Amino acid sequence: MKDFLVKMGKSISSKIEFIRDTRKELKNVSWPGRREVTGTTIVVILAVLFFGGFLFLVDIVISTGRDFLFRALSAQS
Repeated sequence: MKDFLVKMGKSISSKIEFIRDTRKELKNVSWPGRREVTGTTIVVILAVLFFGGFLFLVDIVISTGRDFLFRALSAQS
């Protein structure tokens, strides 16, 4: 029973130490400002829209080409 209590005490103290170290490190973090966050958010949204539109167009071209090939091959049969 004594070993169990010693292990539990070490476990709890290591978790408390981890939380303290984490808080200390978070104080050292250089957090971005509101303007920087807004700018990067806009860039990400625009990139997603651009690549989404690009992939949409590529999908249309590929499916149109595939349909054309299937019609051409089925007409020959």
